Amino acid sequence: MERIGLRGTPETLLITLYAKAKESELPDSLLRDRFSRQAVEQIDYDFARLHIGRAEQVGIALRAKLFDDWVRDFLVANPACVVLQLGCGLDSRVFRIDPPASVEWFEVDYPEVIALRERLYPPREHCHMLATALTAPDWWRSLPVGLPVLVIAEGVLPYIEGNDVFWLLRALVGHFGHGELVFDGYTPLGIRLLQRNPMIRKTGAVLHWGIDEPSDLEAQVPGLRFTEAIAAYDWQQIDRLSLGMRLLYRITLAVPALRRMGRLLRYRFG
Repeated sequence: MERIGLRGTPETLLITLYAKAKESELPDSLLRDRFSRQAVEQIDYDFARLHIGRAEQVGIALRAKLFDDWVRDFLVANPACVVLQLGCGLDSRVFRIDPPASVEWFEVDYPEVIALRERLYPPREHCHMLATALTAPDWWRSLPVGLPVLVIAEGVLPYIEGNDVFWLLRALVGHFGHGELVFDGYTPLGIRLLQRNPMIRKTGAVLHWGIDEPSDLEAQVPGLRFTEAIAAYDWQQIDRLSLGMRLLYRITLAVPALRRMGRLLRYRFG
């Protein structure tokens, strides 16, 4: 068993890992992520302290599935490409997607996270681990260029301070030249509400960066072009929740400021 000593931002990976694993145990599972289930079984950690309920399990699994769909779309259009997953945590996307050998896949996270990942998941050809903080200088310079790149930042950018987010994205866009960027973007209101979430508070992690309008990022990162925004919900999944949670979702979706406070955003560059 792997005893976990992560604290702060790295510890938040256990929220998404456990949520995906538990949702995958449900008979009507959307994600069916057996890799996350196997990883949880190998971890010695009191997941109960995070208070991850069914609503969180379904919501996190749905977000992951929507990102998976975008990745599959990109691979169909670009069968030979680079996929770069920022702040990968213990996400098992590379195993769920099972990309062909023509795809070079890179997972990036803190050294202690990558070390844990390597102990829990089997090695995979054409999947490379980069043990570094995202704000460390020049870590991306070793990544291959000349192929389209898909940069995935699921559940990571809010934990980085605003100026560092812009610096990082400018560096990646400048290095790769052409590709796509996908991430979950929260308005400042969304960031404040997330910071109060008991799951986040238990880890001690601090959220920083929010985005009001998708076009705001275009102004900060030359070359980025906003292409799509989708809400991380659908009624079929909401119907899997309790009556109280279904009512809460309906109230939230009826208020424009609340409805837009968390979206999945997609950009192109090059």
